Amino acid sequence: MSDDPEGDATPEPAPTDSGTEGGYAKVTGSVAKWVRDADRQPQLVDAVRRIRRSLPGDPAFGDPLSTAGPGGARAAARMIDTGAGASREVSMAALQVLQAVLEKTWGSPADGEVTIVFTDLVGFSSWSLQVGDGATLSLLREVAATIEPPMIARGGQVVKRLGDGLMVVFDHPDRAVEAVFAARAALATLDHTGYRPRMRVGLHTGAPQPIGADWFGVDVNVAARMMELGGNGNVVVSGNTHDAIGEERLAQLGLVARRYRRGLLAAPQRGVPEDLRVYVLRPVPAPR
Repeated sequence: MSDDPEGDATPEPAPTDSGTEGGYAKVTGSVAKWVRDADRQPQLVDAVRRIRRSLPGDPAFGDPLSTAGPGGARAAARMIDTGAGASREVSMAALQVLQAVLEKTWGSPADGEVTIVFTDLVGFSSWSLQVGDGATLSLLREVAATIEPPMIARGGQVVKRLGDGLMVVFDHPDRAVEAVFAARAALATLDHTGYRPRMRVGLHTGAPQPIGADWFGVDVNVAARMMELGGNGNVVVSGNTHDAIGEERLAQLGLVARRYRRGLLAAPQRGVPEDLRVYVLRPVPAPR
């Protein structure tokens, strides 16, 4: 047994800088909190939003409606935190400008005027109830493969598919009409196990508001109402579209316009201006 008084002594732990690390953590946390608090200052957020209103594009870009659909700027906006800080507003301002540049580059109409097309299959709901979901889906695929290519080939942008119908937007009204009759001609050749679908169409020319991948406004509603007037398979256009094309161009397309007459017992059309003129377009009859 050793007589050395230090032989059995427990060594003292080496000094650490835990106090220093704790201090750094406190300082870092305080700085992060200050940054978060400053980022959420209403005055700063309002200032950035005022700047956004002076920039090109949609100053409200960043909400779920404006960021819906394809596109790099929209996809990036969907990934950004949905908080209400100034840093988010700065990020959205940059994406707002980028989206505006992309829309201008890819040919959005300078004056905002487009022709909106709605389509619908006549009697589709009754037929689908009889045949079931499998046959219904098969038909919809055939119809889409038949009517969408003629519209896209003439500059149509398919905005959305509405069950048995479409919403398509064109920059030029005459191309819209040409595309519609080309699509109807193609559909006339389709025979789905004995069922021959028919399509009614409505067109209206106006200046709806683009929002994300969609369009919004009274003009969209008017186009939908024109489609509803299509009855058992007519092509109905508003006076706006008729005038934008002109009788001469309609004749070149082999079409004739006749004023639409509402039946005496029919209910007044809602959701459209009272003085809106409505026309039915038909191919010029072949000479006998």
